[in-house]
Amino acid sequence: MIGFDYGTSNCAVGIMEKDQPKLLNLGEHGRFMASSLYSPSRDVIVNWLQKNINEPHKAKFTALRQYQLSKGQEALEDLRYDGIAEHLSFGKEALSRYLDDPSEGYYIKSPKSFLGTNGLLAPQIAFFEHIVASMMAHVKQLTENELQREVTQVVIGRPINFQGRNSEESNKQAIQVLTNAAKHVGYQDVEFQFEPVAAGFEYEAKLTEETRVLVVDIGGGTTDCSMLLMGPSFINKLDRSAELLSHSGKRIGGNDFDIQLALKGIMPNLGMTSQLLTDKPMPVNSYHEAVAINDVNAQTEFYNAKNGRILAQLKRDSKQPELLARLLKVYEQKLSYQLVNSAEQAKINLTDNHEFLVDLGYLDAGLAQSVDRELFLHASENQLNNIAQLMREAVELAECQPDVIFVTGGTAKSPVINQFLQQQFNNIPVVIGDHFGSVTSGLTRWSQRIFA
Repeated sequence: MIGFDYGTSNCAVGIMEKDQPKLLNLGEHGRFMASSLYSPSRDVIVNWLQKNINEPHKAKFTALRQYQLSKGQEALEDLRYDGIAEHLSFGKEALSRYLDDPSEGYYIKSPKSFLGTNGLLAPQIAFFEHIVASMMAHVKQLTENELQREVTQVVIGRPINFQGRNSEESNKQAIQVLTNAAKHVGYQDVEFQFEPVAAGFEYEAKLTEETRVLVVDIGGGTTDCSMLLMGPSFINKLDRSAELLSHSGKRIGGNDFDIQLALKGIMPNLGMTSQLLTDKPMPVNSYHEAVAINDVNAQTEFYNAKNGRILAQLKRDSKQPELLARLLKVYEQKLSYQLVNSAEQAKINLTDNHEFLVDLGYLDAGLAQSVDRELFLHASENQLNNIAQLMREAVELAECQPDVIFVTGGTAKSPVINQFLQQQFNNIPVVIGDHFGSVTSGLTRWSQRIFA
């Protein structure tokens, strides 16, 4: 039995050892594998998956794929084509292969962000299921190599809501994708636990008395808040619904902070704040679509042929066509992920530094942009206010004040964000948990309770 944090930013796996959660090393990834995948083409993904899932699940998966293909749900190459299956990459290697040549291959970061997207067609849902299953199969292989045994029972973390709109249908769709993927790769017993609740379990293990805990989990794709009644008298209960006083959650996470920093800090170098020859401001819709890597529809709109013609016309109509040429380069070479990765690296570096120089040489030789914490705070204003509203909403729904606020999630590591959170409830202590491991540890504890 394992706890599996299939996160928007990272994947991690834990087991219980001497009644304490232990995060496993996932081969060359270490304890945390970046949630990204690279393939020479979309078609290779399903072929790699068919070749790498465990028996006897392979036969079941092959039969399912043949059925899907017979129904015309997805136009992929025949399953017998497996000559380049070894070229699928995960984690940092996936990002490295993408950055080597962004115009080639197929790269996806944070697929969890897309699972609840409204309006996905059946072929799109099936494709995301294959992506998730491929990542799960890779992690499962590494887990079993580490443990030297098969693993069939898993607790997977989930956000309160995968999407803000039509949350019930969105959650149902996403959970179905995750369940199907987990079953395909050989998990027989699949359970889910809310990520902030899991993070709370890890904090609860340290409590000596009954405590009202507001858990704030700022993940890569979502922010979730849970007000929980916790303490040693509850720790072994299998049904915690009575102690779960409130929930709130929204699709705001680390990706959104990266995107906003890209817009405010990088996009002026591509003409976002420039003018047309008519003295009118530059239309900004394409700039937003260019960096919206967590929005399937926006990325589709940016990279379609019609938008390419629009961008070329904007360049001709611009007072600074050399800046628009950079946006055209993003379009022509598919540099969206590279732009947002530049912003993400800036955000990470601003954790320990007040200022950071972003290398934009891939847009223009010698181009660089300085960003600082003040700019990051300005860029993050809407996201931070939304998180504060989620915290207040959880408190109002619980109809009581927390004794302590427990903050976890990689994004909360930023001192800019951390300071903002501490200002929301000045008279209540704020405890900062393991930014990356709290959810995994809590899921692992829960796996022992429900599968033991």
